[in-house]
Amino acid sequence: MAKGDPLLEVSHLVKRFPIKEGLLFDREVAAVHAVDDVSLTLHEGETLGLVGESGCGKSTLCRAIIQLLTPTSGSVKYRGKELVGLSRKDLQPVRRDIQMIFQDPYASLNPRKRVGQIIGDPLSLHGLASGSQLRREVQQLMDRVGLQPEHYNRFPHEFSGGQRQRIGIARALALRPRLIIADEPVSALDVSIQAQIINLLDDLQDEFDLSYIFVAHDLGVVRHVSDRIAVMYLGKIVERSPAAVLYERPIHPYSVALLSAVPIPDPRVEAERKPLVLEGDVPSPVNPPPACRFHTRCPWATEICSQDEPPLAEYESGQAAACHHPRNVDSQMIAGATVAVDSPASASDVLPSQTEREPAVTR
Repeated sequence: MAKGDPLLEVSHLVKRFPIKEGLLFDREVAAVHAVDDVSLTLHEGETLGLVGESGCGKSTLCRAIIQLLTPTSGSVKYRGKELVGLSRKDLQPVRRDIQMIFQDPYASLNPRKRVGQIIGDPLSLHGLASGSQLRREVQQLMDRVGLQPEHYNRFPHEFSGGQRQRIGIARALALRPRLIIADEPVSALDVSIQAQIINLLDDLQDEFDLSYIFVAHDLGVVRHVSDRIAVMYLGKIVERSPAAVLYERPIHPYSVALLSAVPIPDPRVEAERKPLVLEGDVPSPVNPPPACRFHTRCPWATEICSQDEPPLAEYESGQAAACHHPRNVDSQMIAGATVAVDSPASASDVLPSQTEREPAVTR
């Protein structure tokens, strides 16, 4: 749950990419609905996991939050200060507090610069260190993330994927930020390296009092680092939940499907399980389905799902889900209206118990 005061508040954020035609490409004919009316809150010292299939808008949302992409509409407040609409000059002090670890450790590092330059550039640009002091601070950062002093003058192509991601983490830490947005920081790494990077991020959070937005498409990864989890589908948040509660009683059918895809280490239990397999492909974000965007693939969808968009309803468990037919809940009154509820056991058949699921990451 919430660990402190609100650090980041995102309200009704929208990001659309216009599709243009014509001789001068001056006529907008459609738009890609990458992020559509997303609201979330991150508290001091908290880790918010953001999960969903590839192409659902997770990375676009992160870039819109940090203002690398200009939002179409909506609000992003950091410690009460509105970021949307600020000039590049006015954003500079905020950028010291909000840093990003990018998904691809191969593409996110400048191949023409040495490691010392890559990590030290933020310190130089913000006038925080120079000369021998700069080299000292860079080497301290390198040591903290598990790199050796002799790596200072090497180029990125001389490192493995895991080492490159450590360089990216050191660069993000250079300005001592309060918030780090980690955009799938382990998805491009070998499984054997993923646990090391996750444990490193966990240690750094305690040491530097960091808050994280941790993006992943694998619920088996994000469970180990998150206090709360937001599930995205086709540009929208369909469920928000405390991490422990989500893994026991997911409410939205899409969350049920994601959890059923998490492998179980015990082959006998895995063989007996009946996973929920979604039919069809993710619809195009250029022309998303009306009302509930998941209804074209949902096994429990009814007529109302294609006619009325469900609100993000709050539950007593601390969860919120946008679904007309929520799973794993008892009949109850929500926001003054009765929600149609199916059998609480309807989703549990596809979910492993807590003891059967993937064990925690070990050091």
